[in-house]
Parts: sequence; structure tokens; C-alpha cells
Amino acid sequence: MSEVANPTFLINADSDPVIIRIEGRASFQNSSTLQDFMGEMLRRGKTRYVLDFAHCSSMDSTFLGVLAGVALELRKLKPAGSLVCCRVAPRNLELIRNLGLHRLVTLDTSEGAAGSTDLSQPVKALVAGEKLDELASARLVLAAHENLVSADEQNLAKFQDVLSFLKGRIKQG
Repeated sequence: MSEVANPTFLINADSDPVIIRIEGRASFQNSSTLQDFMGEMLRRGKTRYVLDFAHCSSMDSTFLGVLAGVALELRKLKPAGSLVCCRVAPRNLELIRNLGLHRLVTLDTSEGAAGSTDLSQPVKALVAGEKLDELASARLVLAAHENLVSADEQNLAKFQDVLSFLKGRIKQG
């Protein structure tokens, strides 16, 4: 799988569920774009999402923490929303499971991933917003890692140093 020079999220915001196809590396560098998009979709009443990981070359803990935060928000809804992750490569699947996200999202590992959802339909690239400054970036990364701890208490030991560092950085302003 080749690395995409400019990682993007291809979306179909008009479908139900909303389809998001990850192209390239999903990381702290592009997580705020996805978080903003999903927040806007939630405000519009969209509660069902399918994330297609077929072209996701790798992902980091900040990206996974953003997903955890969205999944936690979807669980609070009445009725609860859904977040399905499909066509996840073995290494990415291992990361999802190691951080406990498999308890928050639905992992579709079937050959015809996502059931009857047409994954070929994402129609446009999600446009990145303004680049976050250092403090806003630290807040995003902190919140993402706190989401991971909320998803699985065992993550506290994994990210304790990161959390302490970021809290200190934010406190400094």
C-alpha cells in the first residue's frame, strides 16, 4: 500500500450512514479536520457513520482518541448512534483492539464489509481547516488521549507521561 502524499478523508455526507474513507496516514496532523467534520454532522442530526480503512496506511493514538471521543458521544444519544470501522488492515485492527476501541465501535471484518453500504460512493475530499497553533494542538492531543483513557482505564498507564506533559504545556499557556 503506497503512502498518500497528502492524507485525506473522502466523504459522502449525504449518505446514511455517512461514509468516510481514510486515504493515507491518519494522525494528529489531520485529526482535527475529522473531528470538526464529525461534530458538524452530529449537529445536523447524523448519527450513523462508516469509516473505510482500506487505504489507511497507519494511524496514531491521537486519531484513535478522536474516534473514541466521537464513539462516546454517539453512545450518549437516544437512540444511540453507530460508528462502524470496516476493511481495517491487521496492524490497524491490532491498534484498535489494544486501546480498547473495539468496545466502542463496531468492527466489520466481513468480506462484504459494512453490509449493504456502498463504500465506493464518497464524493468529495474533506477540506482541512486552519492549521492549529501549538496550544490548540496540545488541547486536541490531550482531549484525544483522555478519550482513550475513558474508553479503557488500562490506557492511563500507557499515556500517563503524555497526559502529564500536555497538561503542563497547556497550563503554561
